Amino acid sequence: MTAVIVTEGLTKRYDRLVAVDGLDLEVAEGELYGFLGPNGSGKTTAIRMILGLVFPTSGRVELLGQSSATARLAALAHVGALVEGPGFYPHASGRRNLAMFDAAGPGGRSRGRAGRIDEVLERVGLGGIDRRGVRNYSMGMRQRLALAAALLRRPRLLVLDEPTNGLDPQGIRELRDLFVGLVADGTTVFLSSHLLAEIEQVCTRAAMMAGGRLVAEGPVDTLRSPTGRVLVTTADVEGARRVLAGRPVSDAGEGRLAVTLDGSGSAEVNAALVGAGVPVSELVVERRSLEDAYLAVTGGSGDARR
Repeated sequence: MTAVIVTEGLTKRYDRLVAVDGLDLEVAEGELYGFLGPNGSGKTTAIRMILGLVFPTSGRVELLGQSSATARLAALAHVGALVEGPGFYPHASGRRNLAMFDAAGPGGRSRGRAGRIDEVLERVGLGGIDRRGVRNYSMGMRQRLALAAALLRRPRLLVLDEPTNGLDPQGIRELRDLFVGLVADGTTVFLSSHLLAEIEQVCTRAAMMAGGRLVAEGPVDTLRSPTGRVLVTTADVEGARRVLAGRPVSDAGEGRLAVTLDGSGSAEVNAALVGAGVPVSELVVERRSLEDAYLAVTGGSGDARR
């Protein structure tokens, strides 16, 4: 599969501070890739180096198959990005800002611009905006407008740094659905966030940063490894407790029990319950969250560098 982002030994030092330390990444085309870690873990600095906004101290970046600085500049015409919050002309309307953005950047073209602006505004939930200046927008509206700007040229690669800032839960859900739809349409999405619980719902692969270093990387399902317990949903909780007496069992709420497998398999637990006449409506293997996975590999370290 074609790689759209490759970094090898990517490092950025500011005097004695190592903001990013030897980062090795490979993001394949068509992925919804999560770049995770708390604020100050080095994510934004790494993204700025990938996009050519900051020169690395050492290491190599390849973007859309291009490694030289000149070739990567041409590749940026096929990249949409939202980094460190939106910046707009405050007195101009959202549509006017998008038109100026499209005209100024690499690959800008006037033909069909109005239609493309309408299309991206509709896609991010701003189809009904009026002519008021961006200074009168809420933070969530500004964030949506910045995402519209990133989508304006129908990029092959979309790089987003904390795109859900300022959005309410409904807005976050809408953006999650948008990202999934973009990937289904062929766009690769590289999504940086400190909201691990949000990312684990949509990303296929993820990298975790701490103190400027990559501490874990792989498929999200692998990072969210099993806890060694199964969650059993049943209308007869007390009956299930009696059948499973002798096994470590705890109440998981809402008619569910958490059962430690203790060397046995989930099929054995299910068979024991069903064989005893206990109704089982659901039995699933419990997996740790990405937050739990992050704490496991970092030891809960709060080392913050940027």
